[in-house]
Amino acid sequence: MKLRIAFVTLALSLAPAFAMAGGCQHSKQVMSCTTGSSYDADTGTCVVDATT
Repeated sequence: MKLRIAFVTLALSLAPAFAMAGGCQHSKQVMSCTTGSSYDADTGTCVVDATT
């Protein structure tokens, strides 16, 4: 019985460490620009669309 309690205590104390080891699974967020502009990937900003 004491051995079982020791294993459960050990498992519960290590659970947060294993959860953090997985890392974050966030995906990149898409940037949206106002009407009349578009996203420039080279500069990472919105640029005004040229009118012809």
